[in-house]
Amino acid sequence: MTARRVAFIAASAWFSLAIVTARAETIGGALIKAYFSNPDINQQRAAVRASDENIPKATAGYRPTVTAEADAAVQQLDSNIPGVGPSSTFSKPRGYGLTVNQTLWNGERTFNSVRQAESGVMGARETLRNTEQNVLLDGVTFYMNVLRDTAILDLDRNNVEVLQEQLRQTRDRFTVGEVTRTDVAQAEASLAGAQATALAAQSTLQTSIANYRQTIGEEPKNLAPVKALEKPLPRTLTEAIAISQVEHPAIVGSLHGVDAAELNIKVIEGALYPTVGLTGSVSQRFEVSGEPIPNNALTASLQAQITVPIYDGGVTYASTRQAKELLGQQELQTDLQRDRVRAAVVSAWGVNENSVSIIRSAKAQVAAAEIALAGIREEAKVGQRTTFDVLTAQQTLLNARVQLVSAQHDQVVASYAVMSAVGRLSTVNLGLAATQYDPKVHFDQVKDKWFGLRTPDGR
Repeated sequence: MTARRVAFIAASAWFSLAIVTARAETIGGALIKAYFSNPDINQQRAAVRASDENIPKATAGYRPTVTAEADAAVQQLDSNIPGVGPSSTFSKPRGYGLTVNQTLWNGERTFNSVRQAESGVMGARETLRNTEQNVLLDGVTFYMNVLRDTAILDLDRNNVEVLQEQLRQTRDRFTVGEVTRTDVAQAEASLAGAQATALAAQSTLQTSIANYRQTIGEEPKNLAPVKALEKPLPRTLTEAIAISQVEHPAIVGSLHGVDAAELNIKVIEGALYPTVGLTGSVSQRFEVSGEPIPNNALTASLQAQITVPIYDGGVTYASTRQAKELLGQQELQTDLQRDRVRAAVVSAWGVNENSVSIIRSAKAQVAAAEIALAGIREEAKVGQRTTFDVLTAQQTLLNARVQLVSAQHDQVVASYAVMSAVGRLSTVNLGLAATQYDPKVHFDQVKDKWFGLRTPDGR
């Protein structure tokens, strides 16, 4: 019975724990759930919608400002004029008015502010895309972690059963004098160590389940096996690096940051130019002279004005120099992002390229360890091998199987890591049946809004 179980585990240690049934959770289904429900993605979508509002805020500089005012008072005037005598007047002066201010030119500050806001929106979208990539990669990693740790826990529990049987046989042989007390102690020590390892593996699995739930949004149930990506990947490392330098959202977003920093300089410099504006007002006054008889006045005016800055204490000059330094910082940050992305591509590519050979070697190691264990057990029956030799061979086989499970895990994760490193890990490129979140919907809803407090449903 024990030998048959060992053979079964050797043949299917990885896939026996991911049997596909009608209700099995696939990697695609798990990633779709993360795409819609992951808090990190949703909070970044909210951040993009918030950045959209910078567009109408900036374009407000093109629009007029309108203010209305009204006042009312009660006035009592007592006087004593020589030759006329005392007099008393009671009135209720009141009125209302409307003022409209329109900026005609302000050194292109409004124009550059709008462009800066647009760059900010595009940068926020790239940050969202990068967040989606990171969450999807985390989803794949935690999905595979659950599969790997479940398989390792099963291997460890099976090892405990095997060692329990080994201890029973050793004790029986000790009873009849075939082995010594040392052999029994060795079997007991191996069993205790295996039990501790199984408990540690159970704790590791619980951690992986918790991480899975945090990313995907629900507990893992009956996870289906996953194949490594092949077709969506670039053909060569050179091609992968070239794609990443153009498409990775971290780089593209940083380039939008450079644009925004350049425009910020122009916005600040605009304060050094004159401002041309137009002001129109109309007002209606009642009882303006304080006479008891109606004495009303209607006033309307239209005024053009130009404001020329002379000196503001050096604030604008200092702000301009500061903005230029910030631009240089952003450009260096972009170069840093390029290097980081390139390093990630090279690292992920190397792991993915070597994964096939590693799995092949791990399978060969498992096969050799199985043969060695079977032979040592037979030799132990005739006294040519000790109990220690059997236990060592059993541990070697267990280690080989764990390495094989880990190698299969690493191959899948590495293939998705390559997709993420080049900037193409998305539900679209993975072919997932998920309705895409379109940030342009909310952008189009708010970019031309003149008023309104309710947020549009562009989610």
